[in-house]
Amino acid sequence: MKSVVAGMMAGFLACVPLAPAWALPRVASLNLCTDQLLLLLAEPGQIVGITPLARDCWSAVLCEQARQAPVLRPTAESIVASHPDVVLGGVYTAAVAMQAGREGGAQVVALPPAKSLTDIPVQIMTVANAIGVPERGQQLAMAFATRLASLSVERSATDPTAAVYAANGFVTHKGSLPDDVLAHAGFRNYATIMGHQSSSRFSMELLIARPPDLLILDRSGKGTSLAQSMLDHPALKQAFAGPHHLDLPARLWLCGLPQTLDSVVMLRNAHHNLEMSVP
Repeated sequence: MKSVVAGMMAGFLACVPLAPAWALPRVASLNLCTDQLLLLLAEPGQIVGITPLARDCWSAVLCEQARQAPVLRPTAESIVASHPDVVLGGVYTAAVAMQAGREGGAQVVALPPAKSLTDIPVQIMTVANAIGVPERGQQLAMAFATRLASLSVERSATDPTAAVYAANGFVTHKGSLPDDVLAHAGFRNYATIMGHQSSSRFSMELLIARPPDLLILDRSGKGTSLAQSMLDHPALKQAFAGPHHLDLPARLWLCGLPQTLDSVVMLRNAHHNLEMSVP
């Protein structure tokens, strides 16, 4: 793992130019994940605005820090009015606002969702270089890579299984950030093992009849809808009691951030608790 991360970082950093020495650019973010990368990396005076979601502690790890930054609605009108030098966003959101940034002469950076832990230092450096703080980005990216290497475990065909279960019975499949987090913590993804690649939903009955070793409840949103209330169904609580159940804050892996490694720590602890529960 160390060699993979080190090689990835070396190759990426070698092709990234250093920022010029003049004044740092003014930056607007139109996406929750770029909001948080911006908060981690930018000088306070650089931030033109972040989205309102960044202040939502249900979704954002850095919600308290976000209260010190100005809020910007992710609209074309907001971008035209604030005329930032750099606009950060995702590849699937705020397309019109990002186009307004391009037409206004801003540098526009669209980050895809992180699909693995090793995507995270690359995205840190992408944002750091775009906003003119490459040295700060290198420090954060290397600290992340070092901690990742210290937390990762060897994978085995006999690793316990874990299912990430969300509202309405949706589960996490292969090729996602939570899937990679599970692997680094020593778990196999139950959804992938079960082979239901054509569907992202599992019934509660299936989970109970053919249970994973660990059920991770993904409470990604607020509210008391029927879709969300199924996560608190008494049958699930009975079937997955004690070390077979984990409430993991979805904000830890909703975006690829250094704090995502805290989810690996929580899962490593859950893995240990499972081992200790075996007679």
